[in-house]
Amino acid sequence: MALLTTDAKDALLLAAADALVAAAPQILEANARDIAEQSAEGTGEAMLDRLRLTVERIDGIAGGLRQVAALPDPVGTVTRGGVRPNGLQLRQVRVPLGVVGMIYEGRPNVTVDA
Repeated sequence: MALLTTDAKDALLLAAADALVAAAPQILEANARDIAEQSAEGTGEAMLDRLRLTVERIDGIAGGLRQVAALPDPVGTVTRGGVRPNGLQLRQVRVPLGVVGMIYEGRPNVTVDA
């Protein structure tokens, strides 16, 4: 996504949000099977709650994607700069780094939050 225009990035984020909501019935069905399996294995209620998806939680995840799409695109923004006495122009420009690292702790929304 680093080379995409702002409009293209926003369109992808909005499409992902729409796809998530559209697939909610299938996601909830698969999640219910996962919860039942984990419950049968003795997983504690606190962990089950973190794993459990609901329509509201899926809507919240999709809403998070929509919120990111509504933000100004920071890529290419010059945060500071100047000209040195010798004429050298310096600029600090925001660039995408990608995902540096992510830790999952049993929460389905972590991917979108990142």
